[in-house]
Amino acid sequence: MRTNAFIQISALASSLFVFVGCGTFDNVPRGTTSLFEVLSPQTSPTQAANMATDEYSAENRYRGTTLLSNAEFGGEGVYLELYLTGMNDDDSGVRSASVRALGRHGDPEHVNLIIDALGDDNDNVRLEAARALQRIHSFDAIAPLVDAIKQSNESYVDVRAAAADALGQYRENNVVLALIGAMRDSRLVVNNRVQHSLLILTGQNFGLDRRAWVDWYNETEDLFVGAQPYTYPVFNRKKRLVEYLPLIPAPPNETTSIPVGMDPMIDQ
Repeated sequence: MRTNAFIQISALASSLFVFVGCGTFDNVPRGTTSLFEVLSPQTSPTQAANMATDEYSAENRYRGTTLLSNAEFGGEGVYLELYLTGMNDDDSGVRSASVRALGRHGDPEHVNLIIDALGDDNDNVRLEAARALQRIHSFDAIAPLVDAIKQSNESYVDVRAAAADALGQYRENNVVLALIGAMRDSRLVVNNRVQHSLLILTGQNFGLDRRAWVDWYNETEDLFVGAQPYTYPVFNRKKRLVEYLPLIPAPPNETTSIPVGMDPMIDQ
């Protein structure tokens, strides 16, 4: 099975792209948090495909999957199949890389698989699932995301924060109520993302004053009249000193957008 996948991937990839970048591939740690953190000088798509389908090395599968998903052609059907297969990998690093890739290249039809990953035993897999749901719009994701922002359900603070961010795209009364309830969270990073999503959804800013939010909710007929456009969070950093030099690549910053599947007219 992996051999056939490798043949298809190699044939397609070798005609499309040669990976370039900065940094040392061998020293990249697993569990990287950015889609662009694993770039290798002179690593070909064929080599990446070989790694991604290496049944004997989870480390190679992780690195190969990440490299392929970073490429512009990473959304081709053969690669999507690889990511879908990787979501069931025994290794949590491979699962996390696969979920991250699906979040970048997937569609609403894949949302239930990402929701399943939101229940994974591994913290990083759940985190990548919450981040993926920031980029793919589906009302099926609302209830699982609401569960994921509850401290009683989700122990990993970063998952709760990422889920709070993802909920900012859904203009539903029950989402507003859930976010107001999540202000009880003991961690500031969650409080911050909850406030941000409430601001995007409602245009209001009552800080962490739950009573003020509840009063406003009860007194307001149209909660979303002041809503702001939602765009998903992305990796972004300023240039390092060396990156101002000629021929040195700029930071691999992503461009934000609305989630796949969201009606672009919703914010107009």
